[in-house]
Parts: sequence; C-alpha cells; structure tokens
Amino acid sequence: MECGWGATRKKDGYLKRKYQSLIARRGKKKALVAVGHKIIIAAYHVLKNKEAYKEPLLHYSAERNKKQIKRHLAKLKELGYDLVSAA
Repeated sequence: MECGWGATRKKDGYLKRKYQSLIARRGKKKALVAVGHKIIIAAYHVLKNKEAYKEPLLHYSAERNKKQIKRHLAKLKELGYDLVSAA
C-alpha cells in the first residue's frame, strides 16, 4: 500500500495515470489498493523473468484526441453552442 501511495506521487507515470482513472470509479482507497496490486504483479514478473522493470508507454494518440474533440463538439452543439471544428 505504501509503495502504491508513493507511485501515485510520481510526476507523470503509468501508475499515477492508473490511480487517477480509478479514483472516479472506485474511490481513493480502492484505487490505491489496485495500484499496489499492479506493483505486486510487476514485481512478480521482474523476479520470474529476471528482467528489469519497463514501465508501460503512455499513449498520446492523435487519433484518440481527434475523436474526443469531435465528441465534445457534438455535445456542445447538442447543448446549443455551434462551434467551428478545427480538427
């Protein structure tokens, strides 16, 4: 649990993002337990495969961003705001 707490304080990392995404759905304490569980699983695989830990890549997908922009613009249009899309 304490390692999970520390991992969520890292500036920008996979475990911090996981924690942030889980907070909204599960709450802070359950999200913290889930991050601790992820660390235990990662430690198991590091010991089993005798390889250094490689943090998963953070994906900044341009396509995903375009879909989000399109979805938000549609929602705004639905609410009565008509904006010109740059994407």
